[in-house]
Amino acid sequence: MDIYQPDRRRKGRARERSAARQRKQMVVRQTTKPQDADTVPIERPVMSRAPYEPGTFDTEVFKGRAVVMLRDGWWYVSQNRLIMVGIALLPVLLVALYLGSFILGNRVFPNVWVLGRDIGGMNADEASSMLQTLWTQETRITLADGSRIWNVTPAQIGVVLDAAATVEAARAIGLSGVPFGYGITPVVSLDFLAAQNTLLDLTEQTKILPYNAAFQWNGSQVLGVEGSDGRFLDIAATMAALEANLALTAESRRFDLIMTIVPPDVRDPSPYLAQAQAFVSHPFTIKGFDPFTNESFAWSTDRATLTSWLEVDTDGLTVREAVYANFVDAQTQSLQSTSALRYIETNDSIAKMREAIAENAEEFTVRVRYRSYQHEVEPGDTGYRIARRNGVPFYQLELANPNRDWEVPLVVGELVNIPSPDIMLPIDPVPSKRIVVNLRTQSLAVFENGEMIRTWVIASGMDRAPTSPGIFQILNHDEKASGGSYELCSDMGCAQWEMDWFMGIYEVVPGLVNGFHGNVLLPNGRLLGDGNVGSPATFGCVMSENEPAQWLFDWADEGTVVEIIAGDFLPRSAQAEAFWNDGARTQATPMVSPDRI
Repeated sequence: MDIYQPDRRRKGRARERSAARQRKQMVVRQTTKPQDADTVPIERPVMSRAPYEPGTFDTEVFKGRAVVMLRDGWWYVSQNRLIMVGIALLPVLLVALYLGSFILGNRVFPNVWVLGRDIGGMNADEASSMLQTLWTQETRITLADGSRIWNVTPAQIGVVLDAAATVEAARAIGLSGVPFGYGITPVVSLDFLAAQNTLLDLTEQTKILPYNAAFQWNGSQVLGVEGSDGRFLDIAATMAALEANLALTAESRRFDLIMTIVPPDVRDPSPYLAQAQAFVSHPFTIKGFDPFTNESFAWSTDRATLTSWLEVDTDGLTVREAVYANFVDAQTQSLQSTSALRYIETNDSIAKMREAIAENAEEFTVRVRYRSYQHEVEPGDTGYRIARRNGVPFYQLELANPNRDWEVPLVVGELVNIPSPDIMLPIDPVPSKRIVVNLRTQSLAVFENGEMIRTWVIASGMDRAPTSPGIFQILNHDEKASGGSYELCSDMGCAQWEMDWFMGIYEVVPGLVNGFHGNVLLPNGRLLGDGNVGSPATFGCVMSENEPAQWLFDWADEGTVVEIIAGDFLPRSAQAEAFWNDGARTQATPMVSPDRI
């Protein structure tokens, strides 16, 4: 009789499946042990639950057990859908948690770069602070014109960083920086005024003048050098380009300036090569002359430097002004080692150099000039005394101090402007001739090439119309001149006198000139001072007897320097020093210390 037992059948099938699984996993292993020749090797199955022998570790057994456990585990998981879904959702959950930490923490996602710095992982405040510090303290923007560069701060060129907006842009790109990185263009704005001011300051630094055709020595030959273009900063175009490319400029930290190209006047030097060769092939000397001290200087240079002063412009061979001006500045510095007021006027020297090149001359003379200065009022000073001590007529002192009311007494310590003594020498001085008038001894000496050639007695201005001391020059020649004085005025008008051999030397007031002359014929037919000299007798002029007056009239060229010395204006030149009573000095206060003028 068959009895149906379903539970028993299921249990039997389970045992069958387990036995089958063990048979498949069984491995026959040869176990080798010390044995004698009669011992037969024993074979036994290696199963997942093989017996454990103390003191040994069987790798094969461990591997077998691991494989069984993994396969059992996988079978269990594959039979449980809930576990499978959980495993599948685990990575998504982890990613969500990771992203949430950035979003909720207000942080920038990984591998996002700004200005060369990785701001990934930073929160908004941290990133903004770091970028702002980097921008203001470390970042430099390179302004370029080809190979020429100028490094400026962003603030100087007017590029203003919006750090907060830049960080928001970085956060907005999400995970785009994973895995290869993502660069963010900084958010910036333009401070127009700051940028414009910086570009204006750079105008001179960036400027390259057009280079006209020139010359240079190569061994024993003079060769021509072709002219080249000039470059000038175009501020308007540069500002427009900066505004249009602001973000790119901030990102690259480089900006190319917009330049205007200016061609030279002349590129080809060959038509003037022979003229240049002739000019630089002989020695050349520049002479300096100080008409106040009667000093002479001589400056020469090598042929390479001389050649560098030449260029060709539309008028032909001439001086390269910028290069030559450097030489003039160097000579001014050497002069100022003895007097801070002395200098050479650059434009005057350039004009003389241009003339020398045109005439193929071997030398020229340039005048040493003096700057204006200030006098500090001392006890007892008046405007009139200050003028005499500084060698200028009072009228010129008034012009130099237009806001000063000279009816108001001076205050000790007050500063009074003293005009440059050059205003009294409007004509190029004659270096070889000099006239010295000594008011103290009422005498005059004539010097030529540094040597006294003649002297005689004169009559200078009376106390009520004194002759001004100082350094002047012959301005004009008139064989007959007329003059007058308020003393000759009456109800019938002002009478005039007549002067022989008149030469003007300085203007007392506009329209009234003092100078040298001979006899003065008064309206009454008599001679001024009865024709006598040797004591003050004139209304400010320097009077000589007719014979020496005519001789001086013929000898003195216009531009001849006249040095009038007195107790309140001591000699400036060696010739005047020698003529000043054999070098003796009075106790009067000098105009200024001798090292100033």
